Amino acid sequence: MEFRNIWKIKKGQNLEINKDKRGKIVDIFYKKNINHVAFITSKPMTLRGNHYHKKSTQHIFITKGSLEYWYKKLNSNIIKKKIIKVGDIITTPPLEIHALKILNQGCEFLAFSEGLRGGKDYEKDTFRVENIIKL
Repeated sequence: MEFRNIWKIKKGQNLEINKDKRGKIVDIFYKKNINHVAFITSKPMTLRGNHYHKKSTQHIFITKGSLEYWYKKLNSNIIKKKIIKVGDIITTPPLEIHALKILNQGCEFLAFSEGLRGGKDYEKDTFRVENIIKL
């Protein structure tokens, strides 16, 4: 799992924030091979995910609300959690189980995929697992 916020670009990320009197242009990605983008809305206190991808990398960019991001390596017993808020980007590499618990106000996010993940290929690299979220 990799985490960053678009408003806090760190040295060496090759991303930029350009600002003038009209507003801002903020890089989300630079030189990534994005194959699919989905806009996802979620109702409060719902669960998503509980799966992993063998080959695909997935990036989630939060545009509204917040969620708990639960994750663990495929063959590990160690489950971790991170609270994700507006402006945050979470990157899930291949072979990492991930699950989302949407918080009280609901959530909207964009999911960017490197690999099979869209259209008729949506489930081709998705492998479901039992719930990893600790309730």
